[in-house]
Amino acid sequence: MLPAPRADLVANTFDYEVQPLVKATGFREYDARWLFGPEINLLGVQALGLGLGTYIHELGQTRIVVGHDFRSYSLSIKQALTIGLVAAGCEVLDIGLAVSPMAYFAQFDLDAPCVAMVTASHNENGWTGVKMGAQRPLTFGPDEMGRLKEIVLKGEWKQRPGGSVAHIAGVAERYIADVASRGRIARPLKVVAACGNGTAAAFAPEALRRMGVAVVVEMDCELDWTFPKYNPNPEDSVMLHAMAEAVRTYDADLALGFDGDGDRCGVVDDEGEEIFADKIGLMLARDLSELHKDATFVVDVKSTGLFATDEVLKANGATTVYWKTGHSYIKRKTAELRALAGFEKSGHFFFNAPIGRGYDDGLVAAAAILSMLDRNPGKRLSDLKRALPVAWTSLTMSPHCADEVKYAVVEDVVREYQALAAAGGTILGRKIADLVTVNGVRVALEDGSWVLVRASSNKPELVVVVESTQSEADMRRLFREEVKPRLAKRPEVGAYNQEI
Repeated sequence: MLPAPRADLVANTFDYEVQPLVKATGFREYDARWLFGPEINLLGVQALGLGLGTYIHELGQTRIVVGHDFRSYSLSIKQALTIGLVAAGCEVLDIGLAVSPMAYFAQFDLDAPCVAMVTASHNENGWTGVKMGAQRPLTFGPDEMGRLKEIVLKGEWKQRPGGSVAHIAGVAERYIADVASRGRIARPLKVVAACGNGTAAAFAPEALRRMGVAVVVEMDCELDWTFPKYNPNPEDSVMLHAMAEAVRTYDADLALGFDGDGDRCGVVDDEGEEIFADKIGLMLARDLSELHKDATFVVDVKSTGLFATDEVLKANGATTVYWKTGHSYIKRKTAELRALAGFEKSGHFFFNAPIGRGYDDGLVAAAAILSMLDRNPGKRLSDLKRALPVAWTSLTMSPHCADEVKYAVVEDVVREYQALAAAGGTILGRKIADLVTVNGVRVALEDGSWVLVRASSNKPELVVVVESTQSEADMRRLFREEVKPRLAKRPEVGAYNQEI
């Protein structure tokens, strides 16, 4: 019997080779993420598989899809996870190399209620993790992650006979055919497909061609787990700038960028201008609300405030609900409200029927964007962007803050803003109109501008976003003169990954 995991093991020692290492901090709000080596070893991954198999037995399930992303260590990690799942008596359906939405698709394609996708998503090399679910199309939330953490760290798993593993062929082909069917277009478009050498490179170009894209310009579509140019993350400025340059170089109609595990989509328009995913979401909501009157949309608290004030959405009877940031939260809320779609500023898009199956898929998002352009043959993406009300929204900025303290830091910031609002204080001369504390704190000002501080759900970081209804200069002031100095007072807050 595998012993209960330890958190104090060090690589290149006897104990590290014979005992499982699992650090508690890897169990995050809705994903599991560790640095492979110093925070989890292969025996630790096997323990995770035993714990996950035990938990899904508690839920009355045994059949589970597994897949892995394209990193140098992901296949080994998936195999260790599979050993644990089989020991726990699970029927494992291994679909091989995959993007996360392909694993979610396989739950429907193979009639399997559960999924365990080995991926570090857009995290840098060195990270690994597992995206898990036991109720398609949903993935685990805090309650499920809490129970899994308890089983694994206490070694409370149960070994059962009857486990098996089968390697399933053909899922990738059926997945590509499925996503292509959701966005077949007649309008001749030239599209840059940017994959950052990540897993989506194996599938995205072909899917776009089958959607009817006339010319697909492949950008960094050779699989390379060293990520030689930049991390495949279409929310980071480096990848977005590279996409913008490609649009200008090839005179493309737009660029679509996909993250490391293919569940997110970033967009650059025909003028080489980056459009953050919340603004793309607003364009899509406008377009779709014309076709589906009285629709409900769910957006995360990092997203633009324009959803709440947009006249087109109001005229079409649309309702917008702001909710917690995180793919699992928005996915769950979109399902709960039977919303037509959910949008996250990070580039996760969730579409319910008739557009999608409810899970986040960068290629289904791409299909929706291409279909929107197909329905507006006389307009370019830049025209649709200019038709939106004006607001200046920052990049998503993430200062380092250790997992052990980040939530306490955010709670302190929330209390500080609550005290400021109660005292009638102002931010850059503007009164505080509202505080949204469902996920960190979003401080809405009287002119519609806002600032957000929250804890990252999957990295040792905070998350900062600001938006101004006045000007780009004011947006920068909100960060540089308000949020940054406020966080700088706290020694736990370190350097930012990027700043405006």
